[in-house]
Amino acid sequence: MASSLRTRPDTSEYASFYHGYVATVPEGDVVALLRQSGRELLDTVATIPEDRGGFRYGEGKWSIREVLGHMIDAERIFTYRALRIARGDTTPLASFDENEYTKTAGSEARTLSNLARELGAVREASVQLFESFPDDAWGRSGVASGKDISVRALAYITTGHAMHHLKILRERYGVR
Repeated sequence: MASSLRTRPDTSEYASFYHGYVATVPEGDVVALLRQSGRELLDTVATIPEDRGGFRYGEGKWSIREVLGHMIDAERIFTYRALRIARGDTTPLASFDENEYTKTAGSEARTLSNLARELGAVREASVQLFESFPDDAWGRSGVASGKDISVRALAYITTGHAMHHLKILRERYGVR
C-alpha cells in the first residue's frame, strides 16, 4: 500500500513550469502509475516502424528518436535530483538545456529498438529508486534550477513528463 506521502504534491513543492506534468498524472500511487505508464509507453513505442524513427511533424521539431532520447535524459535528471534530495543533499542542483542535450545525444544514429531498451531500463531504475525511498524522504525538499522542489514533486514530474511526451507522440507524430 502506498504511503500517504506519495500523494499529489502541493504547488508550493515545485516550480510553476512543472504544473502541467504534475496535473497530467491521475490520482493514485505515483510509483504504481510510473510503472504502469512505462509499460504503456514501451508498448506504444514497439508499434512504431523503424523507418518512422526520423519523422518530424514540423520544421525544427525533434524526430521520434530525439523525443525518446530526450525522455531518457530528462528522466535520468529528474531521478538524480530526487536521489540527491532524498538523501538530504542540500547542494543546489543545476538546470539543463533540453535542446542542447538533444543536439548532442546522438539519438538519430540509434535504432528505435535500442532507444526503447534504454528507456525501459531507465524507467525500471526510476521505479526501483522511488520504491526504495523511506517515508520521510518523500517530503524532503531541495533546490533545482533555482527553485524549491520536493522528492514527491519529482516523482510526479518524472511520471507526468513521460505521459506528456506520449500524448505528443500520439497527437503530433501519429503514433498509435
